[in-house]
Amino acid sequence: QVQLVEAGGGLVQAGGSLRLSCAASTSIFSINSMSWYRQAPGKQRDFVAVITSRGSTNYADSVKGRFTISRDDAKNTVYLQMNSLKPEDTGVYLCKAETRSVYWGQGTQVTVSS
Repeated sequence: QVQLVEAGGGLVQAGGSLRLSCAASTSIFSINSMSWYRQAPGKQRDFVAVITSRGSTNYADSVKGRFTISRDDAKNTVYLQMNSLKPEDTGVYLCKAETRSVYWGQGTQVTVSS
């Protein structure tokens, strides 16, 4: 079992920045990949970014150049640095961990005002 706790969401104006964190209850060194997804009201959950155990990263086209995913193995935490935020970035941001199973956090709300 892996428990994930997200933090760092909030209300920010367009053009602003936020840094989200996802703290895992176990060593993330052994987790194959950790990802961020977001879900806007009434919409499906969309992929945002992923980082593998080897440090490889990938991003959704809509956030490339603005968001950066990183990991701190010593703190068992993955981060999502979000810059140049846009109103369409608004949603609940959820952390996902993949080992032999898939685990999700509860999410943190990000609201970007225009």
